[in-house]
Amino acid sequence: MQVLEQAPALEEVGAGIQIPPNASKILAALGLEQEIAARAFRPQELETRMGQSGQQVFSIALNAKTLNHWGAAYYHIHRADYVAVLSAALQARAKDALVLNATFSHYQQTADAVVAHMTDGRQFLGDILIGADGLRSRVRQQILGPEQPRFTGNMAWRAVVPLTALDHPPPPNACVWMGPGRHAVTYHLAAGLVNFIGVVEGQDFVQEDWHTTGARHQAAADFADWHPIITGLIDKAEALHCWALYDRQTLSTWCDGRVVLLGDAAHPMLPFMAQGAAMAVEDGWALADCLAAQASHSPHAQQDIADTLRAFQNRRLPRTMAAQNASRRNMKTFHRSTVVSQLANYGPMWLGGKLAPHLVRRRLDWLYRYDETAVAIG
Repeated sequence: MQVLEQAPALEEVGAGIQIPPNASKILAALGLEQEIAARAFRPQELETRMGQSGQQVFSIALNAKTLNHWGAAYYHIHRADYVAVLSAALQARAKDALVLNATFSHYQQTADAVVAHMTDGRQFLGDILIGADGLRSRVRQQILGPEQPRFTGNMAWRAVVPLTALDHPPPPNACVWMGPGRHAVTYHLAAGLVNFIGVVEGQDFVQEDWHTTGARHQAAADFADWHPIITGLIDKAEALHCWALYDRQTLSTWCDGRVVLLGDAAHPMLPFMAQGAAMAVEDGWALADCLAAQASHSPHAQQDIADTLRAFQNRRLPRTMAAQNASRRNMKTFHRSTVVSQLANYGPMWLGGKLAPHLVRRRLDWLYRYDETAVAIG
């Protein structure tokens, strides 16, 4: 096994990531939950608020009852810490598996193997090639031909701010702040940090690079009349990074013989369900499960590999499609612009949260109670 990474080093700009129960189940099955928990923050609630007033629309307590119902913990973690845990686990299992500074060019395959060609001329031979190379996947391009992702018209601001710098700290929850044509997400990280994301629609900004730094006055203008928690985060952020949000149509096939796509390369996920990384984690377990089953049933039948990769695709396609569609719907739900549309959407949410909070929680059961490690083969 070799992991080909184009970056010259495993570095991650400051940003947080959410690990919901459907992903933490898999990390626990891999024996990594203790390391994750030691570096992570556990939110007390999932909640939505109105961006300008701060009025809470609904909340779901992440208490023992809820987490037992979903079957696993909910974590917030800094991406650098997440990468450190995963890379350490990889090195413990296969010391020399990680190859840095390896930029993929193209692949060639025969009946018995597949060769991954790098732009610097290096070649790597294997039984299968997994294209986990993101939204603009070169592996995907070779499978499907040239195509461009679609700009959604939304751009995102991102910052990590020390909690002690804030006059108005956000609650220790995973919180979505909704408003006309925009929304924000706040949550705490370990080591006294707060993660902020602000998404604004109707933009012509098309830069995808997470390292791009934006102007503070522009971020402040985008959220000028919002709650002091949000404006305070923007004001106190040391740097505000910005990037454009792109989407792709749902694919019907992820495979080409011994080559298969995984994660955003197969099903790019807009960041409105906190499920992009979680779906990739689920993909990884499912693919390994399918390959292990194939090896145990017919260890010498190399011709079965293409069928096994298609079985993985068929196992994952309905769920990832549902998550993609839910993320796209949330983009509209979070950004309701008129008073009438806000009342029509947020009014029932508020009422349901007051009268039947267990029903609000159950609306997330399809996402969080799901356990990829328990899916039966065949």
